[in-house]
Amino acid sequence: MKAAEDVHMIAGEAPVVFARACEMFILELTYKGWTHAEKNKRRSLKKNDIVAAISQTDIFDFLVDIIVPTTEGRGEG
Repeated sequence: MKAAEDVHMIAGEAPVVFARACEMFILELTYKGWTHAEKNKRRSLKKNDIVAAISQTDIFDFLVDIIVPTTEGRGEG
């Protein structure tokens, strides 16, 4: 926040709210990925689970262009 030249002051609550929003984002993404892993009868979260969560969830559409495609069918990821 302080890296922007036009920002001179930041309210004390802003970093706390931003940190909580990041926490909630990571929690939701992890939960969706875990759901995909369980559907595939696995107990470990892999990259392709996160990719699937991003692809299948509308709220993560902004990440579709930056995710690395996975080779889900070959057991890699």
